[in-house]
Amino acid sequence: MLDLSFPQVMGILNVTPDSFSDGGVFLSAQSALARARQMVEEGAAIIDVGGESTRPGAMPVSVQEELDRVIPVIEAISRDLPAFISVDTSKPEVMRAAVAAGAGIINDVRALCEPGALETATQAGVPVCLMHMKGEPCTMQQNPHYGDVVAEVKDFLLERVEACVSAGMSRDRLLIDPGFGFGKTLADNLRLARHLGELAALGQALVIGVSRKSMIGAALDRPVDQRLPGGLAFAALAVWQGAKIIRVHDVQATVDAVKMVRAIIEA
Repeated sequence: MLDLSFPQVMGILNVTPDSFSDGGVFLSAQSALARARQMVEEGAAIIDVGGESTRPGAMPVSVQEELDRVIPVIEAISRDLPAFISVDTSKPEVMRAAVAAGAGIINDVRALCEPGALETATQAGVPVCLMHMKGEPCTMQQNPHYGDVVAEVKDFLLERVEACVSAGMSRDRLLIDPGFGFGKTLADNLRLARHLGELAALGQALVIGVSRKSMIGAALDRPVDQRLPGGLAFAALAVWQGAKIIRVHDVQATVDAVKMVRAIIEA
């Protein structure tokens, strides 16, 4: 069982040709395994394997294509590395096959709203991360609007947690993610960041993913390869407000930032 008594780092492993930061870099199982090994050595407790890009404007891929991308990688990591494996998917077929291949966490940007996803995740018996997203990746950044973004995200996540519990999941298996950059303006993202403590207070482990995202670029006027300092500042503030998992590309630097905040909290 993953120990969340202190914050953990989740390393991002995109086996896609079109992810916004590392698309096309880790397409082969061999290169993906090498990257996963590096992240584990740098301190990642979880490797999050994704086979379908969810960047703004991304188009969906078929079930078979996603399976072909992620299953060999999950099998290789499960066989060779001492890490928890998360599968980043919304498709029930991929969830089922990934758990059978060795994944121990389902990370769903659609919060198990796709047909069959809730039932599949319940049967799988593994922890699930429920994320908030307004709209779909191909259109989500086309003028998103909220009355109160913090309240709306909180209400959505609470509703999905209760739906999972009603379906038979144990509440302590459920993690929540506010979905930074998923159908949100920069102002929305910053307001959510300011109020992360309210989400942490809901009682579910809080997952945060802002690594290299455009919200950092917009706030700091930095291209994607110069966003690490902003991401580290965000990670530190998130942990300070109660986040339990930080999902990132740059593992080693983030592990240090998380450990530093933990040391201060425990002092």
